[in-house]
Amino acid sequence: MTLKEFIKEFDKPNSVVLLEGKRNVLEADKEKLTALGTLLTSKTKHIKFRSGNAEGSDQLFSDGVTAVDKKRLEVITPYSGHRKKTNQAYHTISLDNINIAAEPEVVYQSKSNKKMKNLIDKFVSGDVNRYTIKAAYIIRDTIKAIGTDEIKPAAFGIFYDDLNNPVSGGTGHTMNICEQNNIPIIDQRVWFKWLIE
Repeated sequence: MTLKEFIKEFDKPNSVVLLEGKRNVLEADKEKLTALGTLLTSKTKHIKFRSGNAEGSDQLFSDGVTAVDKKRLEVITPYSGHRKKTNQAYHTISLDNINIAAEPEVVYQSKSNKKMKNLIDKFVSGDVNRYTIKAAYIIRDTIKAIGTDEIKPAAFGIFYDDLNNPVSGGTGHTMNICEQNNIPIIDQRVWFKWLIE
């Protein structure tokens, strides 16, 4: 997919595109992430960019988006105040403001992360502690992709992945949720080329 094709297909009103990835970003790649956020925001009119407000990729992509138009950045956080000092989003949605128990599809799809299944059950039932809070991150990652009754699902996902250990961790969970829900995704093997088109 070329940048032109992406813009033609996804730059529409109410379109939400994920811009996120790994916390660890290769030093040589850092400016590329910010450059992509800037490029996409300046070349499109309608797309809202969604992030999880994590260190690394999320932050770098967000820096690029907000350099052009802060109003087009939306962040979904695992709890209120999550990395508040670095959150540049115009619109922030915290899991604290979502009744997760009333979102059975979110809970069901979050449990596809087998390692977190029991923690997700405990978290959803209201048992919140330093162990179950890990479940909030996976639930947040699921919501970023499929949305809720109140939050629009993503139309497309752009990721910075660890190509030596691809589709792993929270980023891998989000990528898997996208694929399970027919949300097309790309990683830097595609979008690095957009920067030189």
